[in-house]
Amino acid sequence: MKKLALTIAVLLSINISNIWAEQNSTNASSVRYVKAPRFARPLVEKWITEYAKTQPDVEFQIAKGNQNQGNIDLNVVFDNQDAKPEDLSHTVVYFGEFAVLPITASGSEAAKVLEGKHLNSKKLKQLYFLNDDFDEDVKKIKQFENLVVYSGSNATSVATSFAHNFGEESSSFRGKRISGDDLFLNTALTKDPLGVSFNALPNIFDLQSRHIKNELTIIGIDMKKNLEESFSDKATLDELIAALESGKVSEIAVEKVGVSYNQSDDAINHFLQWVLENGTKYNHEYGLLNLDNKLTQEQIDKVKTTLTAQK
Repeated sequence: MKKLALTIAVLLSINISNIWAEQNSTNASSVRYVKAPRFARPLVEKWITEYAKTQPDVEFQIAKGNQNQGNIDLNVVFDNQDAKPEDLSHTVVYFGEFAVLPITASGSEAAKVLEGKHLNSKKLKQLYFLNDDFDEDVKKIKQFENLVVYSGSNATSVATSFAHNFGEESSSFRGKRISGDDLFLNTALTKDPLGVSFNALPNIFDLQSRHIKNELTIIGIDMKKNLEESFSDKATLDELIAALESGKVSEIAVEKVGVSYNQSDDAINHFLQWVLENGTKYNHEYGLLNLDNKLTQEQIDKVKTTLTAQK
């Protein structure tokens, strides 16, 4: 009898362990991981928090560092990024745009060199890129040669967007490459008095005060008189976003940003439908521009079509 009781106890213990492990496995597999560049993470975290209020049984989390990198379900991508072979089963829906401005450190030697200048596209190319093929009407500015350009080098950097806006490749930047997040570009500027760089609006502005970060200054660009103040250090983030949404400025890179995902996951499709219908209202709060209404509706219809097809 003792042997029988012991055997039953062991079997019960094994069954309970298996059930516990299975439940844990199910719970773990129910988490959807989102990979995003750091400047977009606060917005994505806002989506996750707000969506959880409507769908508490579906969990989304930000994939940070090297954690969960093999289990990415949603990937925040830029319009200029080419799909990798393993991503061909994925599709992209766009939820907004980000803008990239040329910057330097406030009060630096570089800021003094560039003070009062209104740089057009040709002069910005001369400042930032290795290119001897400038038009004859653009004289070489010797002061630029002393300035050190800092550009991002990883896949989530806005460097490619900035370069493509001027018809250049990211490999054409002169100066120094900084690995890691684009926030490190700001740090590099504070350490080098001759440094110049660029960054996305959420990395340039304080999202709480809505003003440019104290350590940074926007490099002056050539534009109409009535727009100059909207693109100066005096402008608030909201004024700058409103100006860009009213009409694009050729010297400022503006790129669509979206989510790459596998359409076969119904929970993700529902989440993205919510993002496109409700989550985009937070774009301005977190430093991003809105898409025009027509393009937004196209993205919503794309997700709805997938959901209808899967019923």
